Formats: sequence, structure tokens, C-alpha cells
Amino acid sequence: MPVNTHAGEPHRPPFDAEAARRLREALGMTPAHVAYGIGAAFGMRVAPGTVASWERGESRPTEAELTALAGALWCAPGELIGTPGTLREYRLALGLAPADLALRTGMEPRAYERLEAGGTWRGTDRQAAALAEVLRLPLPALLRFTGRDEALAGLLTSAATTRWQACVRPVGKLVPLPRQRLQDVLRDLHSTYQTLMAGTLQWGGGGGAEESGKAGRAFLAGIVAEFWARAGEPDTESGRRP
Repeated sequence: MPVNTHAGEPHRPPFDAEAARRLREALGMTPAHVAYGIGAAFGMRVAPGTVASWERGESRPTEAELTALAGALWCAPGELIGTPGTLREYRLALGLAPADLALRTGMEPRAYERLEAGGTWRGTDRQAAALAEVLRLPLPALLRFTGRDEALAGLLTSAATTRWQACVRPVGKLVPLPRQRLQDVLRDLHSTYQTLMAGTLQWGGGGGAEESGKAGRAFLAGIVAEFWARAGEPDTESGRRP
């Protein structure tokens, strides 16, 4: 799954239209006032109708427009962003420049920029921990951005289909959760999958077996999201595209 932003049309972060309208009204401003403020402070020409369109959810501002809008509304960009889904969106929500984030995480600026543009994570565990702390990343997002979600998916598939006990330790190395919670979740995943697949044995080669097999494959396809939900760390961004 792509986790970062790639080249193409201007990036449009998730946008909280209701928050934008609420903030504008609290300041006693009209869309025209906001448009004027964006132009005066940032030199960016935005029509009042465009501001109104953003607030109605009919369109979304680009990254640059959102930053300018936040300035016009005297708020942080994060107050206008919906749930972030990419590394770039998490950074934008905090109003950090790429160079500042690289400095605070101990990464080379170019290395961080490559990562944000869709590159492969090549940092250390210490840098990953710093990235999570600075950007306030949920654990599922951290594993996605550092490329460890595929390894987790493989381990979880093994836990569900074979002996879950053998997977507790390797999963624990990837996911810093209490051991007892990991054991409970892996046992639960194993039990759920085995229950789904039991229909295959009960129905032989009939239609019931086929449906049971489909259910089992679907469960394994979404096993990472299942894991996070059962571990109390719901992966709200699973399936989202930049």
C-alpha cells in the first residue's frame, strides 16, 4: 500500500470543512474577508466562492492553500486537517518544514524528503522512535511509514494459520505492546480464522466450503487491521490512498 505522497497533481490534504467554517464565523469574517486575508498575507489569489466551496465540502484546498487558509484564520494547519493518512499530512498538520523534521529526528534532509515522496525507510530504530514522537504517530501509522507492516502481516498470517504461540515473540519485536495483550490478540486471531475454516471440513466440497474458504481468505487479507482493532490500536487509515 502506498503510504506517502507521490508526484502528480497538487497535493490536497484531508480537509475539515466544518472546522474551517466554524473558525471563520468565530472571527466574525465572511468568505470574502478570508479570501482577502489569503491574498494580502500570502500573495495567493483565491476567490470568495472558492473559500465557500471548501467550507461546503465541494472541493478541498491544496497544501499551499490550506497553509494560507490557516494563516488567514489564525489557527494551526492541524485544526483544518482531517485524519492524516500520509507522512506529509502528519507533518503539515503540525506546521513543520521538512528540514525541521529531519533535524529533530536525526535524519539527513534528503533522506527524509525521499521517504516522504514515497521512498523506502532506511532509518534506525532510534530515528523511527523520534519520528513517532515528533509527529505523534499512532503505532499502526509508524509501522506503515517504516515499512514494517508487511512483515507484521506475514507473522499474523502464520499466527492465524499455524501455531500462534510461536509468533508472540517476533510480533512483540515489531509491536511494543504488553506481552499478555499480544498473546490474547494472537490467540483470538487464530481462533477466529480456525472457526471460519472449520466450515470447509464440515461441508466437504459443497458451496458451504467455498464460502468458508472465501471468508478465510478475506480475513487473512485484512488481518493487520483486525490485529490493530483487537489490540486497541485501530488502524483508521488502512485502505486509504494518498
